[in-house]
Amino acid sequence: MDTRGRALHDLRISVTDRCNFRCTYCMPKDVFGPDYPFLGQGELLTFEEIVRVARLFSKHGVRKIRLTGGEPLLRRNLDRLVAQLREALPAVDLTLTTNGSALKAQAAALKAAGLDRVTVSLDSLDDATFRRMNDADFPVARVLEGIEAAARAGLSPIKINMVVKRGVNDDQVLEMARHFRNTGHVVRFIEFMDVGSTNGWRMDDVVPSAEIVRRISAECPLLPVDPGYAGEVAERWRHADGSGEIGVISSVTQAFCASCTRARLSTHGHVYTCLFSQQGYDLKALLRSGANDEALDEAIAGIWQARTDRYSEIRTAQTARGRKVEMSFIGG
Repeated sequence: MDTRGRALHDLRISVTDRCNFRCTYCMPKDVFGPDYPFLGQGELLTFEEIVRVARLFSKHGVRKIRLTGGEPLLRRNLDRLVAQLREALPAVDLTLTTNGSALKAQAAALKAAGLDRVTVSLDSLDDATFRRMNDADFPVARVLEGIEAAARAGLSPIKINMVVKRGVNDDQVLEMARHFRNTGHVVRFIEFMDVGSTNGWRMDDVVPSAEIVRRISAECPLLPVDPGYAGEVAERWRHADGSGEIGVISSVTQAFCASCTRARLSTHGHVYTCLFSQQGYDLKALLRSGANDEALDEAIAGIWQARTDRYSEIRTAQTARGRKVEMSFIGG
């Protein structure tokens, strides 16, 4: 347990800091331009190092591992890492979050390697809006093809994450909910958050999740659903007519710090205990200095037991402007 009695359950592992999109709320092009100093190959954790750390985290209660980025499907031979994690931790819930751009080509191999499910980031079904938001002129049709390929491969239930920003794509919330009804996929609407230090976050741009639920429920009534497990961040709702389920993630307006069970392993081997952390704990230095498992185990336990994070409970305009780790290092 940490200092607030929160148990460790989820581990998010960022496998690359690179992405082929330049979404303005995550990796804006004016910051992450052609000359941005991305990490070199030798600075990334190897697959063997990742598996070793994941195995140690599982001893402290981790039952769910999510591979993230950047865009994780840009990491070469990612299916090999999936296979190694599945062999080392056969009972873990092994998932991946992707922008979907390479999912069509890799879905079958990932499933064969042992991946359970995928979450796909999709901020609009309107092609022009989607291209503006990803700022890489990438068509929405190819992401939808990736979702279809993942469904065929059995990477279900698929979750679709939509970051909602007022005046940008909030007029398309209903269309997103309509499109994925009766598909078995779960759309999750995420409040625009002040992750990192480069996305120009303002409270005025946030569409509260309660407003999103009201909008959707006015057309197709929604009923609340109990969480799937303790610490689940998405508030679940089902369509009253039985046509499916949606979720809302309300980090800004309904902070869930008190039940947060997540740790994050960054691309460069640091452990972060909050999405909004200012600094992490360097495990890579221990790994590469010859530390044995006992030493690593003690380090992981000490990091979690000292955890005090509650950023979303104390967020203000001032804290939002503070320096924080970028999402490209630790995933969403």
